[in-house]
Amino acid sequence: MLTRHDAVAISKEILSLVFGEGYTSRFSVQLWDGNVLGNPDVAPFTLLLNDPSTLRAALRPPIDLNAGSAFASGLFDCRGDLEAAVDEILNAMNRLSPTTVLRVGLLSRRLPKALSPQLQGARLEGKQHSQKRDRKAVSFHYDQPVPFYGSFLDPELVYSCAYFDDGVADLDEAQTRKIDYTLAKVRLAPGERLLDIGCGWGALVIRAAQKFGASALGITLSTTQYEEARRRIEQAGVGHLAHVELRDYRDLPKQSFDKCVSIGMFEHVGARMLPTYFRTVFDLLKPGGLFLNHGIAEQTPGRRGGKVSGFMKRFVFPDGELVAVSRALLDAERSGFEVRDVESLREHYAETLRHWVRNLERNRDMAIAIGGEQTYRVWRLYMAGSAQGFRSGRLGVFQSLLARPTPSGGVPIPSTRRDLYATNALIGQSAF
Repeated sequence: MLTRHDAVAISKEILSLVFGEGYTSRFSVQLWDGNVLGNPDVAPFTLLLNDPSTLRAALRPPIDLNAGSAFASGLFDCRGDLEAAVDEILNAMNRLSPTTVLRVGLLSRRLPKALSPQLQGARLEGKQHSQKRDRKAVSFHYDQPVPFYGSFLDPELVYSCAYFDDGVADLDEAQTRKIDYTLAKVRLAPGERLLDIGCGWGALVIRAAQKFGASALGITLSTTQYEEARRRIEQAGVGHLAHVELRDYRDLPKQSFDKCVSIGMFEHVGARMLPTYFRTVFDLLKPGGLFLNHGIAEQTPGRRGGKVSGFMKRFVFPDGELVAVSRALLDAERSGFEVRDVESLREHYAETLRHWVRNLERNRDMAIAIGGEQTYRVWRLYMAGSAQGFRSGRLGVFQSLLARPTPSGGVPIPSTRRDLYATNALIGQSAF
């Protein structure tokens, strides 16, 4: 029979195998019995193993699912810098030799089995990236109560990478800068028609109407986003210019837009659907029209891309899929677009996510009261892990400016980026 002393000894041995003999100089660990390894007063973070079964549950294959599930269920936790903890864990996993993996597996099976609560994850049916399944996948992530998103986002609920221009440290200002910078890139002008694919809670279409005097249509698959965006448009008094529809991009009726943007929706499209996605936007734009595509890119060695898996697939972004930016641009070009500009905002997204994590942790009680303990834990881990991904370069995020040339081959934009630099100096000023 396994004694308390045995469980502690086995857990310590596993920790040494996974993280190396000197790991307590880098961080600390607190066991379920109060035993503390390392010095939590100086460590950047402390891993809390809350049950004798923790390491068995977390290290059971597939680890990319079960480690996150163990965190979501409360079997283990982190006090302090969760992004640093994710970095430490991922680096440790990548260093493990096959022999060490075998030893860890055999040791962990001597620990008791976990009696963790049933976790609520996504269970999707039907053909992947069919319209019906895409709607369910999007709803799983985005149909959280609006106040839950309010526990970590800025007041305008901008749920995408902010733009921390020189001297900008405030999240609210950085998100306004991002929206204005995006609309400046497509040279949005008064009276033009703008399409926002994946419009969220309406911040960009409202800004396009208020500051730029454009007629803006936003579309989303999330009922919660649609209803909140309509409320915010009415509250802002721009209903004569800004509109939202609950609609799939593939179902838009034939019409002509001067400009189009898509920010943070690209990850849901799917690799096999990219030709359809780009061709649909191309056909919706007038000749000479511009499309700003803002999306996360896969940047692991080889740039092979792939579907979101494990913890992220089950609890965060079901059916999400990342591709290399080079793959996205190739599909865009094959659809008829000309690539005019590409900008990486990778460091900006890492900083954005850190703001979100700090806000969520600060508003922990409110977030749990709204979404529940599991939701809070899942989102805290997902956002901290994503911050680590952008910081380390596993993930990238790119704004790609694409043009539909006129029949003569022309694109009506300046031949230099000087206008963007000048406009950027004015970003954040008063509304139109």
